[in-house]
Amino acid sequence: MSLKEQLFEKIDAKTERMIDIRRYLHEHPELSFEEEKTGQYIVDFYKDLPHDGIETNVGGMNGSVVTIQGGQAGPTIALRADFDALPIQEDTGLPFASKVDGVMHACGHDGHTAYLLILAESLIELKDQIKGTVKIVHQPAEEVSPGGAKTILESGLLDDVEAMFGIHVMTNAQTGIVQVRKGNVQTGRSNFSMTVRGKSGHGSSPHQANDAIVAAAAFVTNVQSMISRRIDPFDMAVFTIGNFDGTGQANVINDHVQLDGDVRTMSTQASETIMKYMHHFADGIREMYQVDVDLDFAYDYPVLHNDEGVTERVWKALEDMNVPGVELEESPKQAPSEDFAFYAEKIPATFFYVGCTPEGQEAFPHHHPKFFMDEQALTISVKAMATVVDEFVG
Repeated sequence: MSLKEQLFEKIDAKTERMIDIRRYLHEHPELSFEEEKTGQYIVDFYKDLPHDGIETNVGGMNGSVVTIQGGQAGPTIALRADFDALPIQEDTGLPFASKVDGVMHACGHDGHTAYLLILAESLIELKDQIKGTVKIVHQPAEEVSPGGAKTILESGLLDDVEAMFGIHVMTNAQTGIVQVRKGNVQTGRSNFSMTVRGKSGHGSSPHQANDAIVAAAAFVTNVQSMISRRIDPFDMAVFTIGNFDGTGQANVINDHVQLDGDVRTMSTQASETIMKYMHHFADGIREMYQVDVDLDFAYDYPVLHNDEGVTERVWKALEDMNVPGVELEESPKQAPSEDFAFYAEKIPATFFYVGCTPEGQEAFPHHHPKFFMDEQALTISVKAMATVVDEFVG
C-alpha cells in the first residue's frame, strides 16, 4: 500500500475524533495573540506521540512546530494550520457553539487545526515510510497583523523547508469542491492612517475658520479615482476608507478629522501606485484647503503567490486523490488577504481551498456571526493534504 492509502485508512478510523477535536476548539475560541489554552491543548496532543521534536512558544507566542523525521532520505516539507478566533458573538445555534462571550471561530481555523492534528498523528505512526521530513506548523495570530507567520519564519525553524502547504476551508464553494490556482491567488494588504487638521470656529462664521471636514471629504471623493484611472484595468485593487472620524457639534466647525482604511491589491506594483497617488492627493488638499495633513501608509500582508512548479505537482496529485464526491477545479482569485503569504515569499508554497458549505444551505461568509462549516470538509481537507504529502515525501 502507498503512504496515501495507509494515511486514508488511519484517517477514516479517526474521523469521529477529528470532529470531536474541532467541536471542542469551536466551543473554546481564543483571540489572536491570546491563544494560550489552545496552544497548550495542541502541545498536549503531541505529549505521548513519538515525534522527533516539538518547539513551543515559537517567537514568544503560542505557536508550535513539530518535526516528523521520515525513515528514508528526502526533502523537508511543512504543513501549516492557524488556530486563532475572532471578536464576534456567535449566532449559529449549534450545540457546540462558542462558550466564550464575544469570541467565535468564524473563519474555520478550528477545523484547520483539527484536521492537521489528525494528519500529524497519522504521519507519526507511519514515519518510517516517509521519504524525508515533515514539519507541522501550528500558527497563532493569523487574523491580526503582523500575524504569527512572520514570527515563525523569524525563528529559523523553517529555514530548511523546501516546500510548504496550507488549506483554508471556504464558504464560497460547496462541500466536495477542492480549488487550486497557480501564481497570485490572494490579495496583499496595506493600511493607512491620515489626520487632517484645520482651524476650529463658530458655525455661523466659516470664513474665520478652516473646515477640516470639507478638506477630508474632498480627499475621500477624489482619491477613489486612483482605482479607475491609475490602476491597470487587468490588475485588481480595492481602496477602502473604513473610518472617517470628525465627531463634533452641529454649530462648531471641526478642526481635525481622522481617516483610516486599507488597500487590497493583486500585485505589488498596484500597491506602490496607490501609495504614490495617495501622497499626491494628500499634497493636493494640503495646498488647496491650506490644512495640515499627516499620512501614514504601511505595507502589511504581501500578495499570496503559489509557486508554479510546486502547485503543478499539487494539482496533478489531487487529480488522483480518488475520494468519492470530491471535484478539483481552478480557484478564483480570492479578495481577502492571508498571512500564509509570508511563508510563500520565502519558501516555494501552495495554499489551496476546500469548500465547506452544504448543498442547499445558505452560505454565510467568513467573519459572520452565522458562519457555518460543513464538517465533511474536515475529511476532505485531511485527505487532500495527505495526498499532497504522499506526492512530495511518499
